[in-house]
Amino acid sequence: MSRLVVGPFNRVEGDLEVQLEVEDGRVRSARVNATMYRGFEQILLQHAPLDALTYAPRICGICSVSQSIAAARALAGLAGVQPPDNGLLAINLMAATENLADHLSHFYLFFMPDFVRPVYADRPWYPEALARFTPLQGSQQRLAISARKRWLDLIGTLGGKWPHTGSIQPGGSTRAIDAAERLRLLTRVREFRQFLETELFAAPLERINGFSSESELWAWQAEAPGQGDLRQFLQIALDAGLEHLGPGPGLYLSYGAYPRADGSMVFPRGLWNGVTQREQALDLGDIREDSAHAWLDDIGGPRHPADGQTQPLLEKPDAYTWNKAPRLAGAVLETGAIARQLMAGQPLLRDAVARCSATVYTRVLARLLELAQVVPLMESWLIALRPGEPYYRAAALPDSGRAVGLTEAARGALGHWLEVEQGRISRYQIIAPTTWNFSPRDAQGRPGALEQALQGAQVLPGEKSPVAVQHIVRSFDPCMVCTVH
Repeated sequence: MSRLVVGPFNRVEGDLEVQLEVEDGRVRSARVNATMYRGFEQILLQHAPLDALTYAPRICGICSVSQSIAAARALAGLAGVQPPDNGLLAINLMAATENLADHLSHFYLFFMPDFVRPVYADRPWYPEALARFTPLQGSQQRLAISARKRWLDLIGTLGGKWPHTGSIQPGGSTRAIDAAERLRLLTRVREFRQFLETELFAAPLERINGFSSESELWAWQAEAPGQGDLRQFLQIALDAGLEHLGPGPGLYLSYGAYPRADGSMVFPRGLWNGVTQREQALDLGDIREDSAHAWLDDIGGPRHPADGQTQPLLEKPDAYTWNKAPRLAGAVLETGAIARQLMAGQPLLRDAVARCSATVYTRVLARLLELAQVVPLMESWLIALRPGEPYYRAAALPDSGRAVGLTEAARGALGHWLEVEQGRISRYQIIAPTTWNFSPRDAQGRPGALEQALQGAQVLPGEKSPVAVQHIVRSFDPCMVCTVH
């Protein structure tokens, strides 16, 4: 048996290192190391509660809207305020804009460039992949970068700026949209739809959203092989064995995304059990963070985030990461677009996951399908805005209390747990999506989701950065700066 350290990874937000034990050309076990420490949970202590709206977005530059929303919802829970309909719609629009920009970046800039590596030079699809996805030179890379830039302009109108948008507040959005702005936003969304329908899907979004099974997807693929980037991905996925690469733990968590005025959500909250193929109710009281293998004091054992602590402890035996290990009733979970799609009952994704579990193929497919689903929703939300009606509702914060703010970032379930005493933040704990997916072993020795997914991955002779490991890691799309907040 040999040991291999892979990292730091390029095309990853933050610093990541993976320690592998390799035997007979396969990964026998893996340890995932979040190498930074940033300390936002300590920085926020003793601040006025509303300061969280300034500090929390700066945890990350690519999901700052999601951090803003989680903080604002925690404060809204403390204040007992509900945004007006316009405010809900405006925040949904900002969240969707950021999440879809992330999906686009992940596919074109982070994930697909691995298929232009020389290891694939003998594959029939390689020349086309080289032309499309070579970093900074590929035709689709250039088009995607341009589309992403214009797409993020939406948040400039909706929220004033991006990243670190300041308009998201407990009572809604402080940036009202007038009729002319709504029309310009709708034009920009339809421009993005055109990019997706022309370049990514080579089909109307409604056709993509209409697939009810994998057989329909593969029949569509056979109609025009190689036409559009989704078909190109499917061809590569089948040939490279991505369907069965990097299976996850089989339990999927979604906090729910895009709330409606009646309290329901477009993507529901809950758990999907991949073994029983059934939904399960989510009890937030079952969450515990285990720091047994983190460079953090774990006195008292695993803690619920409402009672959590973050105290660095460098001289600690058996620790190998700054990441805690969140568990739900002791279970290891996976979160992300795949969890949202499964909870929402997306028939194609449920069919694919029933066949081959959460793998590199199904994780990426889930994100692409979400692009097709959410753009039409954004069109409907813009049409539903009522210029001249309120976007924001003022509310006073109490001097003490506890609350939680939940949302879905592009990478999955994000939660902020807040406690206020005598008008100051006395506790602030965050569990980011990558905290779930990239967690270390817990006190019982159970590996996290990525650590499990890497077991069995192939390591070719002489590989220092195994391509199979790269595919698995990137299918989760790590954001390490959120993990080590």
